[in-house]
Amino acid sequence: MAQIATPRVTRRTVGAIADGAFKVLLAAVYVAGAAPLGRLLGVPVWLMVVSGVALLIGGAIELGYTRSRSMRTYTQLMVGYDSGWVLAALVGLLMAWRGSSAGGELWIGYQAAAPVMFAALLTAATPTQPASDTTEAPAH
Repeated sequence: MAQIATPRVTRRTVGAIADGAFKVLLAAVYVAGAAPLGRLLGVPVWLMVVSGVALLIGGAIELGYTRSRSMRTYTQLMVGYDSGWVLAALVGLLMAWRGSSAGGELWIGYQAAAPVMFAALLTAATPTQPASDTTEAPAH
């Protein structure tokens, strides 16, 4: 009798789904609020829109690969992405604190480039092997 293999949903899987969903939600906010957010951050509207589109693409790809890429790969990519995000935010804040107007552009620029890189690396990652849902009976 064949057994059906059900995919295991772990905290890492939920985390990957939440990360992708957050990127999609943030993309909608960036595109819908491009003008006021751009003024607030000192960023051109076009950069806000480009960043929103990049986040949408990255988040959608991230959601699409949750079943076919290893959670180890996801975790490594998310740690790298989030570390860069924090670093870009801190450098942007430091720049703003020192009187530069480029801090917002650095932070939003990171969010325009990093999701595309994340998506490219995730797409290039080796797919996980699906669990076999049937077993062969020995030949008689």
